[in-house]
Amino acid sequence: MIPSLSDIHPLSEFQRGAKAFLIKLKKTKTPIVLTVNGKAAAVVQDAESYQQLLDRIELLESIAGIRKSIEEFERGEGMPLKQAFQQLQEKYGIPD
Repeated sequence: MIPSLSDIHPLSEFQRGAKAFLIKLKKTKTPIVLTVNGKAAAVVQDAESYQQLLDRIELLESIAGIRKSIEEFERGEGMPLKQAFQQLQEKYGIPD
């Protein structure tokens, strides 16, 4: 999500009206870009939206890992499940 120009504010303005900004963040779920000397310095967003972002990143990383594993297996770099499980049983003393 790219913040709109109306969501860019100087840090000093945010500091003066932090409570109002936090209410706006919670209501709109839209991140706010804070500037220092006219340059973007930080992005502030509500906690719920931030957690959703982290959850999405985790999901995407899992999907990327699965795709990588499939590609490795297709190149012959993997091993059959039975063999992998047998190695885990031996390594960790897991009974049959």
